[in-house]
Amino acid sequence: MKVYLIGAGPGDPGLITVKGRAILERADVVVYDYLANDALLASVRKDAELIYAGKKGGDHTLPQHEINALIIEKAREGKVVARLKGGDPYMFGRGGEEAEELVEAGIPFEEVPGITSAIAGPAYAGIPLTHRAFTSSVCFATGHEDPTKPESAHNWQSLAGCGTLVFYMGMKNLPRIAESLIQAGKPADTPAALVNWGTTDRHRSLAGTLETLPALAKEHAFAAPSLIVIGEVVSLRDTLNWFEKQPLFGKTVVVTRAREQASESVELLRQMGAAVLQFPTIDIAPLQDYSAVQAEIARLDAYQWVIFTSVNGVRHFWQQLALAGKDSRALGHCKVAAIGPATARELEGKGILPDFVPEKYVAEEVASGLVALGISGKKVLLPRALVARDILPQVLLEADAGVHVLPVYETRPCEKEKDAVLKALAEKRIDFITFGSSSTVTNFLSLIPAETLRQHPEARLACIGPVTRKTLEQAGLECHIQPEEYTIPALAKALVKG
Repeated sequence: MKVYLIGAGPGDPGLITVKGRAILERADVVVYDYLANDALLASVRKDAELIYAGKKGGDHTLPQHEINALIIEKAREGKVVARLKGGDPYMFGRGGEEAEELVEAGIPFEEVPGITSAIAGPAYAGIPLTHRAFTSSVCFATGHEDPTKPESAHNWQSLAGCGTLVFYMGMKNLPRIAESLIQAGKPADTPAALVNWGTTDRHRSLAGTLETLPALAKEHAFAAPSLIVIGEVVSLRDTLNWFEKQPLFGKTVVVTRAREQASESVELLRQMGAAVLQFPTIDIAPLQDYSAVQAEIARLDAYQWVIFTSVNGVRHFWQQLALAGKDSRALGHCKVAAIGPATARELEGKGILPDFVPEKYVAEEVASGLVALGISGKKVLLPRALVARDILPQVLLEADAGVHVLPVYETRPCEKEKDAVLKALAEKRIDFITFGSSSTVTNFLSLIPAETLRQHPEARLACIGPVTRKTLEQAGLECHIQPEEYTIPALAKALVKG
């Protein structure tokens, strides 16, 4: 029984602490806030209980006293509870109040600090809060005050004298904040900025002066969650604004690959500044019965070649290999082929250096390359998905190879994020939809019809290679982007070119 008050950081999932992520991985219950990035929940155990507590700008799914009671109740069940809060729990986050309740209830707890948005948001926008040439003092304040109160809780004269001011939760009161500071002696032309959704894939910033910022905020529709930064350091924004200068910044990209396969593409796109909307149209699932796989593993000596066409094929095959009490040495007598570099890297991680990887990463190239290597007359094992294209085994059979297709996993339709994608399309927020295989095209269109995509020409369609492109075109849709090299990095670079 223990509760951990964990700072989730400012929004970029990479900014949670190592300790915070480790606790999430072993927690029995995770109670999380609106500002905690959903990507962090990928670290949670599959059998863990997830509870959304809300807390979005006054619109609370659970009021604070109910959150306190919930955390205590779950802890008293003997569970490890992770209370995941945006930013830092103790920085305007009511974490101190939750800690007091736990102490009163006799529940052991730890506070795991997080990077507060007031530091990270401005940093991503190119605004260092201190700088030798400008200021050596910073003041953090909450802007969330009741505008009907006759007096403010702030000492505006003291705040006006501070080098850099950062206001949390102040968008509703921005005009009042600016007016109060100017009246207290802060020059009206002091540089000032807003940072909206700082560090996340929805990040944007805006700079002006203390006097002009309220009007600029209204003009550019800035709303919560936004930080208000006031001080001479804001003048460095144009020079140091590294995050907003990334090649795909401001672009929203839909990734349709299964979550098990999407991590590489999602991380790469985020590194390039894109807002990534994951829409895994398929789930990767184990087979119901692996007796056929175990039978072939028992007779691996009968094969001269083993061909892997996906990372998932490698992973599921090796799981069964381990269950049979075997490892990579069981393939020592075979030659091994991989359809592309990602599959090759997965094999290398298992201690296997592929004997053949085609220059172009499609089944046809694997087949023709293996024929050139003299695969005729050889026995070939092909571990792959339960349902897959037949071109590779057909070409190998025509070349007089003895091919045994061995399903080691299956793909199932998945529609968890369908509503989110439809909403983003309706709001014209999607710039690119990427397809990494023919099956992602087929499954996407089974959930969102081709006619819907035709109504949104602003969403450009990108395919990893010609086979996927052909499937898209057979559905009556145009493929706008296809890289020359059929890899995820090449596809990402093609998106930059548009």
